[in-house]
Amino acid sequence: MSRTGKSRRSREAAAIGSGLMLAPVVAMMRLPLMAMEAGSDQPWGAETARAVNEKTVALAEGAFAAQMSLLQSASRFWPEVFSGRTPSLFNGIAAERSISAALKPASRAVKANFRRLSTKD
Repeated sequence: MSRTGKSRRSREAAAIGSGLMLAPVVAMMRLPLMAMEAGSDQPWGAETARAVNEKTVALAEGAFAAQMSLLQSASRFWPEVFSGRTPSLFNGIAAERSISAALKPASRAVKANFRRLSTKD
């Protein structure tokens, strides 16, 4: 019997992709706020500081998540070899998991920003 439903990995990838597709919209929603801040006498406005902070945090979380995913794949190397399966480090599954883990924090931040900015007046 064939499986007709999507796998968990493909559903996660679709969710991450849909979140990241909001990034240009979020950037356009932020531009007027940052333009208003540029006209003030303060070097860093609240929205500008928040944008820089969120991107830095998402980058650090993504790098850490990618490294932890690769570490988990490396720890499963010998059990996969001894069970007769191709190790995930060789067949691309480890890279796919690592990329997915790295993009998840950025996707989460973009979705949160979209919700926050879309409710502003």
